[in-house]
Amino acid sequence: MKQGSKNDKVIPIDEAKQALQSICRRLGLIHLEYAKAIVEELGEEKGIKLISRAIRNYGSKIGEKTREEVLAKGLEIIPENFNKGDTYRVPSIPGGLHETRKIVKVDGKERFCSTGCIVAKVWQEEGEEKLGRLYCYMDVAKYMAFNPNYKYVHIKAIPDGDDCCEMGIKPTTEQERKDFFAEDKDWFYIDKY
Repeated sequence: MKQGSKNDKVIPIDEAKQALQSICRRLGLIHLEYAKAIVEELGEEKGIKLISRAIRNYGSKIGEKTREEVLAKGLEIIPENFNKGDTYRVPSIPGGLHETRKIVKVDGKERFCSTGCIVAKVWQEEGEEKLGRLYCYMDVAKYMAFNPNYKYVHIKAIPDGDDCCEMGIKPTTEQERKDFFAEDKDWFYIDKY
C-alpha cells in the first residue's frame, strides 16, 4: 500500500498514545529485569560496570545512526539538529512517553522538561528506581556519540526523586570525552549539569 493513499488506516491519537505507553512500559521493564539479573549474577560493582557498558553502547548506536541521518540531509552535527534524524526519534505523541513535555528557558538557556515518565513509573512500581535510572544515562551517550563536544544531561530526574525530568545541553570537557570513549572508565558522572 502506498503511503498516503486512501487505503491507509488512520489511527486515533488515543490509540497511538496507548500503544506508545505500552511500548515504553515494556522498555522500562525489560531494562529493569536485565539489570536485576546482571547485578544478581555479578554483584553490584561488576554488574553496574557491565550495565554501564551496555547503556553506553546502546546510546552510542542511537547517536551514531542519528549523526549519519543528519549528515545525509546535509545538516551540521550540532545540538539543534539532533532531532532531525528519523530512525530512532521518539514519537512526540502528547501523553505518550511523558504526561507533559515542554521547553523552558532558564538563565537564557533552553531546557526540556517533562512530567510523568512512563518508564520511570515502571521502576517506581517495582521499587527499583536506582537500577532503572541506569537506563537514563543513554541520553548522555546518544548525544556524545552524535557530537562528542556536547552532552544532554539530567538536571532533575524522576527516578532520583524529582517531580520532573529536566534536561539541558552543555559542552563536554576533554576529560569527559576521554572517559566516555575509554572502555573501562566510569562515565556516569558526565550526567551532571
